[in-house]
Amino acid sequence: MAITIAVDAMGGDFGPRVTVPASLSVLARYPDLKIILVGQETQISPHLQKSSTIIKQRVSIVHTDEMVTMDDKIAVALRNKRQSSMRLAINLVHEKQADACVSAGNTGALMAISRFVLKTHANIDRPAILAPLPTQHGQVYMLDLGANVDSEPKHLVQFAQMGNLVAKALADIASPRIALLNIGEEEIKGNEQIKQAHQLLKASSLNYVGYIEGDGIFKGEADVVVCDGFVGNVALKTSEGVAKMFASFIKQEIEKSWLNKIVGAIAYPIWRGLKQKMNPSNYNGASLVGLTGIVIKSHGSADQDSFAQALKVAIKAIEQDIPSLIAQHLPSQE
Repeated sequence: MAITIAVDAMGGDFGPRVTVPASLSVLARYPDLKIILVGQETQISPHLQKSSTIIKQRVSIVHTDEMVTMDDKIAVALRNKRQSSMRLAINLVHEKQADACVSAGNTGALMAISRFVLKTHANIDRPAILAPLPTQHGQVYMLDLGANVDSEPKHLVQFAQMGNLVAKALADIASPRIALLNIGEEEIKGNEQIKQAHQLLKASSLNYVGYIEGDGIFKGEADVVVCDGFVGNVALKTSEGVAKMFASFIKQEIEKSWLNKIVGAIAYPIWRGLKQKMNPSNYNGASLVGLTGIVIKSHGSADQDSFAQALKVAIKAIEQDIPSLIAQHLPSQE
């Protein structure tokens, strides 16, 4: 299956220093993949010099001097930067020249431009940011992770329906367990928005298992966890912070004495496996679900391996044709 991905080469904290080498590494692994690098050609080209001729034949550059910065306001990015690398990469998806766009740039701008250019499906009110998180038993898909600061009950139901379809397609789960993130599992807990969404989900055909608390996310008590973007983003950033703190604590303890260093060396395979499971980079690549095209958001601070992971998420979304699945199977909210 031939696949083309448009990469916002200027996005993120490191721009072409990360996006180009990451793209080349993924091209080496996927022989049917083509990548369009969008950005300043003078900054992109030097990073292509060491790649083989065979790889470079599957790379093209769309030059632009304009880019969306992390500090740009959404309105500025949307109205005043129509030739930015982010905008042009999304345009390529809209024009069917690319199957997906991957960017590590400004999240708010990416969502706004994607929604403006690609539009949402007719039966979707708002797109959401969805990403997998590690659990004790595998992974869980969580949404919304920051696209919508406040959501109505019907929007949370739509998020649940989209998450259900994604979990079926990407994780091959026949009947994903859907849970609603709340401050407790009891029926009386939560605000009015959550309680209404709870009743709507109970009446739906989804495999809804009820409320889930924050710790339940990582215990693997659900396959899909639904929340509004404010709560979801706080939960995501908190979990990433705890993982980094835990890794820091282990390093500090190992370096306290020579004996600890010896024990640490003996236990290195265990630490390596633990790091592999907990490293946020291994879960990089959040999908903007609900749009008519595929857009993947990478962490702004992503390194080469992390950005490569976001590209792999895009490839899987293309192979499963997630937008078409949502358009065909999501029921109308009318």
